[in-house]
Amino acid sequence: MKNQAPDIKWVLNKKAVKDVTTSKEMFPVEVSRVARKFHRQIPGFKMTPLRSLSNLAHMLGAGGIWVKDEAVRLELSSFKVLGGSFAIYRFMQEKLNLPDSEMSYEFLTSKEAKDKLGEITFASATDGNHGRGIAWAASKLGHKCVIYVHSDTSLPRINAIKNNGAIVKVIEGNYDDAVRQIVIDANENGWEVVSDTSWEGYTTVPNWIMQGYTTMMAEIQEQFSSQGISKPTHVFVQAGVGALAAAVIGYYHSLFGQDAPKCIVVEPENADCLYHSAKQNDGQPHNIGGSLDTIMAGLACGEPSPIAWEVLKDCADAFMTCPDYLAAKGMRIYATPLAGDPMVVSGESGAVTLGALVAVLKENGAEELRDYLDINEDSQILFLNTEGNTDPVHFRQIIWEGADPVPKDFWSDETVK
Repeated sequence: MKNQAPDIKWVLNKKAVKDVTTSKEMFPVEVSRVARKFHRQIPGFKMTPLRSLSNLAHMLGAGGIWVKDEAVRLELSSFKVLGGSFAIYRFMQEKLNLPDSEMSYEFLTSKEAKDKLGEITFASATDGNHGRGIAWAASKLGHKCVIYVHSDTSLPRINAIKNNGAIVKVIEGNYDDAVRQIVIDANENGWEVVSDTSWEGYTTVPNWIMQGYTTMMAEIQEQFSSQGISKPTHVFVQAGVGALAAAVIGYYHSLFGQDAPKCIVVEPENADCLYHSAKQNDGQPHNIGGSLDTIMAGLACGEPSPIAWEVLKDCADAFMTCPDYLAAKGMRIYATPLAGDPMVVSGESGAVTLGALVAVLKENGAEELRDYLDINEDSQILFLNTEGNTDPVHFRQIIWEGADPVPKDFWSDETVK
């Protein structure tokens, strides 16, 4: 018998007032239509699958488990390109002073647009996937790109950015240090910063990026509709600075208001700035320090995006943190599915939400959160596999070699009925 709580922490959001005003302002339905129209024009673009893990859902006592699989998004194995490309689209639109009706991907790649815009260098800081998406979009649209990464960024992620035409510079410190340095250097060099986090005086571009992510959400709703499902009952979404979480949660609250799904934000235990902010219970975003050491490279952020926090503080229902081994467990569950369920190739940041749910539902000590979630045979649970195998070496270490193992106290002994 297991006799201790899993190594997760959570806080039910006492500041959640379900005021959807900010969500409706930031994520109006018509913006997702504009973003999706733009993305559909990109050569090779197609809707990513919403995969059903029906047998896993049965095992866990749920009606359905659905995984939006961004591992097959374009050439990039990540959803991040949706935000970066749409922000660049909006930036060019402002420079060209054109309405959406006159904007097109074909025009943006034309000599006429290039002559009007002149030479532009886009710049950003990244843990990997965002920078790769910016580099790819800038290259496709005919512009230069500079990306700063922090010193713990893996070589495969750095090479993936370089292979998309960007100049990459390694900055000592963590992700937040790289963000600060790119702002300084961009001001000196005349680069255009495309950051997914915000700060005082810099909110427009991060908002465009979050709006770009809503293409994914519009696809999800279309796919649910084809299954006769109006919306998920529960959404688990991973978070770094909070941009994706705010886009997902803001989209659902803009669309459904008070009837939005229960939304749970999941972070690494060593990079839990949103959980820390919620725990302070003062309605303000709070930073954390330290090395932010976690295998979830895309979530290793210590400073919340203020505009993302404005959505999350009002609309997220709970914030929770997870140890690295739960992200690794989620990867292995996806990679070795129950008979009849599809395999999902998921990186560390993509799989942590699944590992988190299994821990909540199956371990002693999580009764408060389990009771709050009230998952039953009518529940339809949505996960976002935000990345595929973006670091092949580490992926094999986890899947093949058993890196970051689950402590023996939490081994599963359950059989599928």
